[in-house]
Amino acid sequence: QVHVLESGGGRVQPGGSLRLSCATSGRAFTAYTMAWFRQPPGKDREFVAALKRQSGGTSYADSLKGRFTISRDNAKNTLDLQMNSLQPEDTAVYYCAATSSRLITSSLRREELYEYWGQGTQVAVSS
Repeated sequence: QVHVLESGGGRVQPGGSLRLSCATSGRAFTAYTMAWFRQPPGKDREFVAALKRQSGGTSYADSLKGRFTISRDNAKNTLDLQMNSLQPEDTAVYYCAATSSRLITSSLRREELYEYWGQGTQVAVSS
């Protein structure tokens, strides 16, 4: 059983920054392709960013490129999401997801391909 746990959510003013972290248990961290998704209030869950398990290649939602950065710390077994210039529309529950499958770039944003999910962490952007 793989456990996924997010941390780092909270409330921030527009223009501010937050850093989310995700930790996994089980196999070596590099065995998983990891991703962040988010679900804004009243909306469907959407892809944010992903990081491939071995190459470390990344993929981002087009609208978030340049503001969000996904990275991993193999020594700490954590996946991070640095979020800058946050806006009210970034308000959402952010989920970390993992899969042991090797995904091609075009499949990284397909949430149905991730079998392990965290409970989510709330991010609220407001003044």
